[in-house]
Amino acid sequence: MPTTLLVFLAAAVLTALPARAVAEDAATSTCFGNPAHGRIEGAVALPARGNNFEPYAQRGVELGRTWVHASVRDIVVDAYRALETGQPGTTFVYGETGLQTGGPMPPHRTHQAGVSVDFMVPVRGPDGRPATLPRSAAQRFGYGLEFDSAGRWHGYRIDFAALADHLRLLDHYARARGARIGRVILDPPFVRKLHGTPAWPWIAALPFMKARPWIRHDEHYHVDFVLPCAPLR
Repeated sequence: MPTTLLVFLAAAVLTALPARAVAEDAATSTCFGNPAHGRIEGAVALPARGNNFEPYAQRGVELGRTWVHASVRDIVVDAYRALETGQPGTTFVYGETGLQTGGPMPPHRTHQAGVSVDFMVPVRGPDGRPATLPRSAAQRFGYGLEFDSAGRWHGYRIDFAALADHLRLLDHYARARGARIGRVILDPPFVRKLHGTPAWPWIAALPFMKARPWIRHDEHYHVDFVLPCAPLR
């Protein structure tokens, strides 16, 4: 990645953020264009914390990098709520989503229309129990971690069963709200590791990106949701 996430987070401190309450109270959101070339009106912020989830970095929340379409927020929260029962003891971590009005959000190439969400991979620690990864500024808040081909990093290992179950529920609640998943980006060898998980029969047909992404997507998986967005104007 030519410019690190940390540089952009630091630079964003210099930009004043609009009042959060206005967008959070919005009854509807309208997306325009598409994830790679778009914007959004009436965006809402993902909750800063829940019973079984948290953001990748409080700094990212404060700098306004976790805004989404209201329907996307509801899908994400619904899935997390279901995971409290399906994956007890696991704390899920969401990553970057988009800016309050959408548009370019370097270093991401998409995330422009409020319909894209990064999720950090769920992991188990050296003791085999659910854990969360270190996410310091030096590690680009989790985006700088590099897993080996088996999905391991310094004693942590990716919980592929939990990851697959999360995708299953995101797909379920997206469809329940009249939306769908348009793309999932995960390191292709890791997609193959999902095949033997209990949730695989429900997610096998998801549109996993087959081409090699411009960055590896081993420490996080990217999900684009398809909603009725207006033409970009």
